[in-house]
Amino acid sequence: MKQTTSRRLSARKVARFEKNITKRGSVPETVKKGNGYPVGPIVLGFFVFVVVGSSLFQIIRTAQNAGYF
Repeated sequence: MKQTTSRRLSARKVARFEKNITKRGSVPETVKKGNGYPVGPIVLGFFVFVVVGSSLFQIIRTAQNAGYF
């Protein structure tokens, strides 16, 4: 014997869903992000440190191996 949902319960779920549909996209201006950076300054500094450091190591390695070829 299979039970079905009552009409009252399904109507309540549909009404809740419809109410949610009308609220989409209406975010207050205070919640929206400003023109800030997508990453923090610490992460940006670490990224620059890794990129510059690896390029310096590559330059030093190339300069040391230049006499062997």
